[in-house]
Amino acid sequence: MDARPKAAGNRKCKSGPVDLVFIIDGSRSVRPHEFETMRKFMVDIISEMDIGPNATRVGVVQYSSQVQNVFSLKQYVTHEDMVKAIKDIIPLAQGTMTGLAIRYTMNVAFSAEEGARPNVPHVAVIVTDGRPQDRVAEVAAAAREFGIEIYAVGVARADMTSLRAMASSPFEDHVFLVETFDLIHQFGLQFQDKLCKSDLCVEFDHGCDHICESSPGSFQCLCLPGYTLEDDGKTCIAIDLCVEEKHNCEQICINSPGSFSCDCNTGYALNEDNRTCTMIDYCSFGNHSCEHECVSFLNGFKCDCREGYSLNDDKRTCTMIDYCLYGNHSCDHECVSVVTGFHCRCNEGYTLQEDGKTCQGCRSANIDLVFLIDGSKSVRPQNFELIKQFVNQVVDQLDISAHGTRVGLVQYSSRVRTEFPLSMYKSKEEIKAAVMKVAYMEKGTMTGLALKHMIQNSFSEADGARAASRNIPRVGLVFTDGRSQDEITEWAKKAKEAGITMYAVGVGKAVEDELRQIASEPVEKHFFYTSDFTAINQIAENLKLNVCPDPAPDCCPPIPRWPSQNNQALPSAPALWLFRSQEMLDRTIPPTLRDPLTAQPKSEPIATLTPLKKHNDEAVTATRDFREENESENHYTPQEVPWEVALTIKWQGLGGPPPPPSPRGETSCR
Repeated sequence: MDARPKAAGNRKCKSGPVDLVFIIDGSRSVRPHEFETMRKFMVDIISEMDIGPNATRVGVVQYSSQVQNVFSLKQYVTHEDMVKAIKDIIPLAQGTMTGLAIRYTMNVAFSAEEGARPNVPHVAVIVTDGRPQDRVAEVAAAAREFGIEIYAVGVARADMTSLRAMASSPFEDHVFLVETFDLIHQFGLQFQDKLCKSDLCVEFDHGCDHICESSPGSFQCLCLPGYTLEDDGKTCIAIDLCVEEKHNCEQICINSPGSFSCDCNTGYALNEDNRTCTMIDYCSFGNHSCEHECVSFLNGFKCDCREGYSLNDDKRTCTMIDYCLYGNHSCDHECVSVVTGFHCRCNEGYTLQEDGKTCQGCRSANIDLVFLIDGSKSVRPQNFELIKQFVNQVVDQLDISAHGTRVGLVQYSSRVRTEFPLSMYKSKEEIKAAVMKVAYMEKGTMTGLALKHMIQNSFSEADGARAASRNIPRVGLVFTDGRSQDEITEWAKKAKEAGITMYAVGVGKAVEDELRQIASEPVEKHFFYTSDFTAINQIAENLKLNVCPDPAPDCCPPIPRWPSQNNQALPSAPALWLFRSQEMLDRTIPPTLRDPLTAQPKSEPIATLTPLKKHNDEAVTATRDFREENESENHYTPQEVPWEVALTIKWQGLGGPPPPPSPRGETSCR
């Protein structure tokens, strides 16, 4: 291709502007004096170059097991600054990751950000003394394809195959192998000759739009990526990559001269690959103020609530749904609303029946009780002995027998072991002796696995649990000192669904939220915690009040239903009652509904029990039948009334069926 000569300049090297990057081996195999020779080699070459922002730019990259950018192409513009920086290089003295260094040079050192120019030859000189410890062929080919001319200089132990894999062709012009670092200056002279030989692209007006590439006695014009060369061999025009569908943009392609960029539709954001789009998660911004859950959609977000909760009018906060307010729960005593619905609960001294709604009093305190004790290594042997003492302290409060309370013991760590089932021992002495013989497992903390074992095995009839039809309460007591290593939520829930009353006792690092998941409602009565094992004896004292209630009377008079928050009805017909204690009266007629009473002494059973306080705006009156008329009355406080009299009580004001009457003189309770 013809070209006209340019005016001669005063440059030392006639090659024109070059972006030159030295890639030097700083591995441990390069001795200090050899590394110094490499420094001199670089100084000698750049001393012949015309250095400057618009002339030759030089960068240096050192590599070993990692890559160090000593200085970039744009960092220094004078020989003096470059020489000083080269002399200050300290060897990395590690491995030989040559491929990593080539990739870094291509992606970083020859980037526009580091000072590389688009219309200037890019030249890399690799100096190494050994075999690369990573792959170089593919990355070197990519670098050459990127437009980098690579010279490979091997010294002493360098591998010729690796040098040829790295270098540009022809190899005779780009591959050099010398025996010692002392001879590397020979390459410097040859390199200067090649780099500074007559370059038609430099010495003539080539007229290339983008890139001029010299060859012996000629040159050719090339275009940057994204452009195509016109028929005149010099002019470059941009390729509309969006039209040709070579962009791979997922949603929107925006063309630009010689390139393109991708964009996304409203509500989407461009990913790091600059090609694909992801819907914007407005919830991730952290300013949604949703109390429970944030749900992101195309152009914004909305708040949602967990199961059992409803969204308030502010569209942010949640309130637990009170299923008891619906009025169709049919609970005998108390309705308790929970997240997923409701359950019925009985007053103290009463037992919830199989229908889950009605309550029956006067049951004995016999239970099937299974201890789940933590035998993990965090407990430690001395504390495990305290746990066993804790178990026996609770056992001491129980009425143990085949027909009374039964006790089973399970130890868990990374696995679960039944120490003895409910059916094994029939006395306190046997149980306590067996407890003290339990060996410490000392491993992990699989509380969820232990709960599963308790439900599926410990409370099975095969292990001694009495049939559910007998209404013997089933109680599980979990003792732990740390966070479970498995999931407990599912099996804690299933335990309660199986009708097992769950107590949770935590010590030390036990996690409160896990203990609360295990404990039955109300949690405050079924959850115990102490920071020190030495205090668990106090927990045992408190625990017996819940696990071991005082036995109820063998028989009791039917108790009338008094108005409550559940609006249960009062009986409307007369009923006959026999009170033998202040306690029995209090249980029948709550003190809050009672005014000071007037009554006759026992010897003269003529009395009037009146009036009762108003409740729910209805007057409730209790009257006595008079056995004799015109007898004088003696006045008593509620504590002084002689209760061993038969009273006929007439309830007025609210409807509903009366409780079954008891025959006069036949009702007797402890």
